[in-house]
Amino acid sequence: MKNELKNQLRQQDATALAQGYSPAIRAMEIASIVSFVGLESALVWRLWGGPYTGTWLVLSALLLGYLAADFVSGLVHWMGDTWGSTDMPVLGKAFIRPFREHHVDEKAITRHDFVETNGNNCLVSIPVAVLAVALPHSSPGWVFISAFLGAMIFWVMATNQFHKWSHLDEPPALIGFLQRIHLVLPPAHHQIHHTAPYNKYYCITVGWMNKPLMLIGFFPTLERLITWATGAIPRKDDIGTEAAIELFEATSTAEAPVVQAAKELLETAPEETRPVSSARPS
Repeated sequence: MKNELKNQLRQQDATALAQGYSPAIRAMEIASIVSFVGLESALVWRLWGGPYTGTWLVLSALLLGYLAADFVSGLVHWMGDTWGSTDMPVLGKAFIRPFREHHVDEKAITRHDFVETNGNNCLVSIPVAVLAVALPHSSPGWVFISAFLGAMIFWVMATNQFHKWSHLDEPPALIGFLQRIHLVLPPAHHQIHHTAPYNKYYCITVGWMNKPLMLIGFFPTLERLITWATGAIPRKDDIGTEAAIELFEATSTAEAPVVQAAKELLETAPEETRPVSSARPS
């Protein structure tokens, strides 16, 4: 089935997709990076020396923010890969186009400079950054929420940089070490996503959330719900109508791996033996 489906993929032209990166989009990305850095700096200034700012509070916010960013990266990546079209106004060229380009030219991201790599993520993080800065720091709880949001969007901003490093043939030595111990996105782990039809392992900050989400069938379930509500076919614009319909039909009848494993355990479990009566035969 996989080979037949792969032969049906009808992806868009990489050169045409790359040309969709316009001067207007670049100007928007530069402004987004400047705004994001300013907001994050303001948050650090507020947290620094605050009466409720503690070492463990900040460290736990950084770790939980890392996990949250990994999930958010997967959700946004799934949306960009699965829904919409590159012809959509604003969103098509600015957000959806990079996802589609990446599937037909994996190495394109390694040729992007800092602005093109990170501008989009800075843009989508700005509303959360504003909220993190605006929250009151009147108690440890508020400080934690503010620090958590600031940490999460920092890692969201860094996600495309981590993603870019996972596609480098020879990453810097320190980055290669972090990839080997899986503290940033490892190339081998991310390559699972780049196996046609590109419908799994969407989380690209570090990838820790990929396995749990796959086990519960998180993204296929969302796709079925959206198709039921709207009639839209997932990945239609990315891989072509024929392949998208066949893939949707195949996944719509599949069960989450954790459900399959549970059923297999129940099927192989020994039958319960009837309790033996202690009463002697009459």
